[in-house]
Amino acid sequence: MQFIDLFAWVVLLVVIATLVAVFVALGMMPGRIARRRGHPWAEAVAIGGWATLMFGFVFWPLVLIWAYVDAPTRREAGE
Repeated sequence: MQFIDLFAWVVLLVVIATLVAVFVALGMMPGRIARRRGHPWAEAVAIGGWATLMFGFVFWPLVLIWAYVDAPTRREAGE
């Protein structure tokens, strides 16, 4: 093998590793944001982030928005 062939393999491996890292970071992002903000359904947001990435990425921005939305608190009967 020539040097250029080895260089091409190294570049290919770096690109694949970068794509995997970006995919994992995007999958974890909504859940981490929801947990940090104290979202009441943080686990559901985390699962939604991974599920939408696995099944086509279309609803991932909605899950990211959901991570930032604060759920209204329930009012007690006496208030």
